[in-house]
Amino acid sequence: MITKDKVVQMYYTITDLDGTELDSNKGGEPVAYLHGHDGMMPGIEKSLEGKAAGDSFSVELAAADTFGEIQEGAEQRVSVKHLMGAKVWKPGMVAVVNTDHGQRQVTVLKVGKFMATVDLNHPFAGKTLKFDFEVVDVRDATEEEISHGHAHGPGGHHHH
Repeated sequence: MITKDKVVQMYYTITDLDGTELDSNKGGEPVAYLHGHDGMMPGIEKSLEGKAAGDSFSVELAAADTFGEIQEGAEQRVSVKHLMGAKVWKPGMVAVVNTDHGQRQVTVLKVGKFMATVDLNHPFAGKTLKFDFEVVDVRDATEEEISHGHAHGPGGHHHH
């Protein structure tokens, strides 16, 4: 059963309320996270609490519990060479940038020869979304995982 200090492996599919698929890891590796250590969005952790391996379910979650509300004025100019994911950028495209807190998705607003203006809000911010979950495995976390605050191994964090 999913409780604090359990490592959860799961598949997910995220759709908007019209049923358009936005993201999924089905057909790939299940994602792993350490439950109860702020490694997963609060709405998702709350939805998974008490579930067990083999459980499949769907839940609708508000933006505040997942990717957050849209922050007005969250624009930044960045060098085009820092945008990852395409060779040619156009407004509306989603790029990945490296930040002090790891990789982050941003939306390109304007692009010039050397600089681009990007929206720092996650592309799914401000949206109520439907999440389909399939819990693959639930196990006790190791002492090392608890001290590090994240899951290790397949689908989790890898130390190099």
